[in-house]
Amino acid sequence: MSFRRALALAACGLAGGSVLFSAVAVGKQPARGGDAEPRPGGSAAAAVPPASAAPPGLLLLPPAAAASCPPAPGWIERPAGTGGYWDSNWDRREPLALINLKKKNEETGEEELASRLDHCKAKATRHIFLIRHSQYNLDGRADKDRTLTPLGREQAELTGHRLASLGLKFDQIIHSSMTRATETTEIISKHLPGVKKISTDLLREGAPIEPDPPVSHWKPEAVQYYEDGARIEAAFRNFIHRADAKQEEDSYEIFVCHANVIRYIVCRALQFPPEGWLRMSLNNGSITHLVIRPNGRVALRTLGDTGFMPPDKITRT
Repeated sequence: MSFRRALALAACGLAGGSVLFSAVAVGKQPARGGDAEPRPGGSAAAAVPPASAAPPGLLLLPPAAAASCPPAPGWIERPAGTGGYWDSNWDRREPLALINLKKKNEETGEEELASRLDHCKAKATRHIFLIRHSQYNLDGRADKDRTLTPLGREQAELTGHRLASLGLKFDQIIHSSMTRATETTEIISKHLPGVKKISTDLLREGAPIEPDPPVSHWKPEAVQYYEDGARIEAAFRNFIHRADAKQEEDSYEIFVCHANVIRYIVCRALQFPPEGWLRMSLNNGSITHLVIRPNGRVALRTLGDTGFMPPDKITRT
């Protein structure tokens, strides 16, 4: 087993919500009379089962505290099997999953599989631009009072100018219905005349899933994860997927929302453990660019880009 393969197996345990074992690169291990402990009756057995035996230079350690990761909510579907590899049907739009293989052609009795697969295949690439709202008034008691600050309005102008400078034909702007996201959208849209705007409650800020490792400065009630998590997962399933088979040209879509929502979406789209969303930070007005290919492969072009802003205009509140 190669070193890369062993690490992949270790990562598989993390992605599944529990640690199977830890892989640590080490130097050549000194001989200690074999890597076995005697069993009752005088026989020796390998400390690690043969199927998981460590290659030279790799030490496999038992889990120290495998329960450190909280169990994933029921709406998070883990790929079947033990491998932490890419699930090609992550968006439930893989052509083979969309057709009935038992349906036969009435005349020939054959399945006409090729033509039916072609009918279900995506042809276009989707470009998803996830924009975090600009700086806003943290002292507002209600959402309507949490309006953009003067600096936040400047940030939105800079973000809008940056998007316009890309020279892309944007199809739509979908934004959170919260005040700070709506105001950010209005300013950005001035730089993209003619692009339709759609408001949705699905993209509102919230607590998507209990983070791992936990943090001390932010501890929502368990019920908030329960309520917000299902909604944010619904936003992911509704908006993040490969193009419809009827879509002929590549699309460029903007989503203006919130840091927690964006970070969770990035983890889910890349099939990283979603519990790791809080390990990333996003600046106000930043641009995150996801690409979803017709075959369902996803790539992250940029994460939280604010390189187009002067240093004195960059905030993360």
